[in-house]
Amino acid sequence: MHFIYCFLFLLAGIKWGDWKNWRDYYPTILFLIGGDLLKNALLHNHRMWAFQEVFFGQKILIGHFAIDLMVMTIIYPVTILIYLGHYPRVWWKQIIWVAIWVFLFSAKEFINLNYLNLINHYHGWNMGWSILFNIAMFVILRIHFKNPPYAWTVSIIWIVFLFNWFNIPIDVFK
Repeated sequence: MHFIYCFLFLLAGIKWGDWKNWRDYYPTILFLIGGDLLKNALLHNHRMWAFQEVFFGQKILIGHFAIDLMVMTIIYPVTILIYLGHYPRVWWKQIIWVAIWVFLFSAKEFINLNYLNLINHYHGWNMGWSILFNIAMFVILRIHFKNPPYAWTVSIIWIVFLFNWFNIPIDVFK
């Protein structure tokens, strides 16, 4: 099923992605991928959520990290090319645009969690946290595109907040 999601995102990227300006978005793509790699490294033994494959491709997508690598290489770049490539100039349209992306990512997760069994939540993570995370992520991605140092600062504060809220054990740093 994750292959299908990636294929659909790729089709959307081909149709709506701002490919001619991909170099402008490249730092933000790396920022998103780097954040996900950091999450995987720090929370390897204390995941808040984990992907799994249950339909087909189980022999290729053998676990969370394999699926997440595919997401990082296909879905994240396409998301940035569409999201930032069509980001509106008018503030109220920006709010709607962010809300559309939060809804899209949250609805996909809700379906994967409740109907397709493609993701599991752990350690108190739930759909409410996923929605809040998606809001933060899409806002921070736009901030990063405009002002990377500010986005790094906001991200560090967000990470510290989440680590404290969820009582992430300090030994994840070992």
